Amino acid sequence: MSKLHIRKLDNELAELISFMTNNTWDYHTDPKPRKEQIEKAFRNGWYQEDREAFWVEHDKDKIGLIIIHDISDTITLFDIRFANHARGKGYGKIAVSWIVDYLFNLPDKKIRIEAYTRSDNLAMRKTLSNCGFVKEGYLRQAWENNDGSVSDSVLYGMIRHDWENKVQTQIEIDKLPF
Repeated sequence: MSKLHIRKLDNELAELISFMTNNTWDYHTDPKPRKEQIEKAFRNGWYQEDREAFWVEHDKDKIGLIIIHDISDTITLFDIRFANHARGKGYGKIAVSWIVDYLFNLPDKKIRIEAYTRSDNLAMRKTLSNCGFVKEGYLRQAWENNDGSVSDSVLYGMIRHDWENKVQTQIEIDKLPF
């Protein structure tokens, strides 16, 4: 597998629209966003306001998109999407590891990184676990989908201490019965 290149999303609206509309996002709120939605969000600053967005490229092909939310906060979260043809090839683990290193190496000392995913997104759940994230919560009916359905969600977290010490500290969620 050749190396991935991750770089900031620039003023690349046409490429963003193409990427978002030519792939399906089954585990996202809107699995098939429309051109007008993406264009409006981009022009209104959604990809920039307290966020950083990055392309994931493989041999100059844009195969993924990373959006880091709450970038000015000490606790951040992220969204990651891969093109249909790039899924299941191990790129997710590389990209998530890059996100963790990038955020914890920023000068403002991030405390933790959070990731939410639908409970049925087994590939993402496995990727997060393999990258050292700890499953911290199961949220019932917490993910509203555009089709009116509601899905369960799972919260994963990575704390600075674990990243620095290359450990995965399990939580004590069941220490007490309440």
